[in-house]
Amino acid sequence: MHVLALGSGQLARMMSLAGAPLNIELSAYDVSNGNIVHPLTQTVLGSGLDNAIANADVITAEFEHIPHHILDLCEQSGKFLPSTAAIKAGGDRRIEKALLDNAGVRNAKYAVINTREDFTHAIEHVGIPMVLKSALGGYDGKGQWRLKDAADIETIWLQMADCIASSDNQAIVAEQFVPFQREVSLVGARGKDGSIAVYPLAENVHTNGVLSLSTAIADQALQEQAQQMFAAVAGSLDYVGVLALEFFDLDGQLLVNEIAPRVHNSGHWTQQGAETCQFENHLRAVCGLPLGSTKLVRETAMINILGEDTLPAELLSMPGCHIHWYGKEKRAGRKMGHINVSGDYSGELQRRLCALAEVLDGEAFPAVHDFAKQFSA
Repeated sequence: MHVLALGSGQLARMMSLAGAPLNIELSAYDVSNGNIVHPLTQTVLGSGLDNAIANADVITAEFEHIPHHILDLCEQSGKFLPSTAAIKAGGDRRIEKALLDNAGVRNAKYAVINTREDFTHAIEHVGIPMVLKSALGGYDGKGQWRLKDAADIETIWLQMADCIASSDNQAIVAEQFVPFQREVSLVGARGKDGSIAVYPLAENVHTNGVLSLSTAIADQALQEQAQQMFAAVAGSLDYVGVLALEFFDLDGQLLVNEIAPRVHNSGHWTQQGAETCQFENHLRAVCGLPLGSTKLVRETAMINILGEDTLPAELLSMPGCHIHWYGKEKRAGRKMGHINVSGDYSGELQRRLCALAEVLDGEAFPAVHDFAKQFSA
């Protein structure tokens, strides 16, 4: 079985690694230059989307921000999964919000802004404070503003107006500010036959808008809520593959913040913590194979490596510690890899996270150090 991934980043890389034992071969289409590359070595295997489509049994995507003409061509082949509608929803907050409304799942009150007049109406409808996000392109905290005081309205509008004018079809989505207690996410898979398998919820800690630490948690009440909303969203899209839902936990009530129609950063812990990792389950789903068990086998947390290309050597000798590099060139703030750390029970995982804090740099890994301080307090 040959799978073509649209996108040639770390998610295609990890899908390739997960597919090899199942005899599933991956190639990746670099949407920026039209090259077909090997997901691991980045060796150029050819060029041209038509050739890539012809040689693939299945086509999928590793990220949402794919030009629509590429998605449409892949859809016409009849080989693309989950669907272009799902990918477009993940890449456009306006479509995403409409999808959540149609699926009947809770999300923050919102309004779409195209003009200064729309901004005024949004302030009246949503209220201050509010969070403002670009409809297209924003991620990891980019393309976002927070309006906390009416005195800042004009300053923020000028910045948003520049954003709207910067590209065709751009807009801003204004969302009600939600005073949540924590952020959690659910990663799950839906097969071609409609079967669903979901992983335990993960609690997520962000630093400057970027995910820093993600830990699998056990909360039965929240898990049931999240599973119901996952089923509603996946069913409304007739989804096939792995899908992630990010939530705000507001006093035990979950609100969907965003969806990601692909394998997701907050699901990387499944490589060491679950019986079947998210990357393998995505390939199983799109290739029409039975879904693997999503059972938690070890308490696990994932730590993003941001802007660093080396780690202390002693990590390699630490029990339960696994390093995953992405083979990227170093750049400030860039996701260079991640660390999965596991324990047989929660106390052991907590102690191992504290041990990591003793050897990892506090500025580069603030979430780990914050955890250690809280745990030892």
